[in-house]
Amino acid sequence: MGIYRLFFMWVMVFAVVCCATSGVPEGDPELIDIAQLAPGIDVQARYASAENFMGTVVDGYEKPLCLLTEQAAAALVRVQEEVASFGMHLVVFDCYRPQRAVDHFMRWTVDATDRLRKAEYYPNVDKARLVEEGYIAEKSGHSRGSTVDLSLAFDDGRELDMGTPFDFFDPTSNTEDAEIAPRARANRLLLRSVMERHGFRNYPGEWWHFTLDNEPLPTTYLDRPVK
Repeated sequence: MGIYRLFFMWVMVFAVVCCATSGVPEGDPELIDIAQLAPGIDVQARYASAENFMGTVVDGYEKPLCLLTEQAAAALVRVQEEVASFGMHLVVFDCYRPQRAVDHFMRWTVDATDRLRKAEYYPNVDKARLVEEGYIAEKSGHSRGSTVDLSLAFDDGRELDMGTPFDFFDPTSNTEDAEIAPRARANRLLLRSVMERHGFRNYPGEWWHFTLDNEPLPTTYLDRPVK
């Protein structure tokens, strides 16, 4: 019995070490469909359609859903409740993003022949420099399930003027860019302030990009498809 017990203890230690060093928690982390918690949020899911900088459905987006960790979803519900109190709602462009989608982005950056949506999304940047200038990266916080890209709209459907479109690869997309019109700047700061009140922090290079503080999976990059 001693030998079997020793073998069992060795297996358990090995499993603990593997889990601790891989960055992947035990089990499969649950991701919540935000539409089930807050149907007032307008989920546009740009990468599940051709309405994005690549002009095609992105790998891994099998359904137009906004999936988030339980903690991020709960916080976003609170944001929606606040903006609803003054006649607005959230417009969500992207939530959880599988690693295979990020890999698709990277393959697209090296295809010099594909400039289908350049005029709309990156008119002032050479496509070959999108990675170098930080607009696209090999890893994305979205793959951790607690990052969301979003904007604000009035209840009649009119989106607030934010100065640039979502995913516009240009310095004018910086949250505090000084060149945008005062109204658009005020709208960006409104979005940032309400998101910060509910525990999200903004990425300064993109007015639409927010990550939950103390996100539950800070070192985990998931790859299961959105479905």
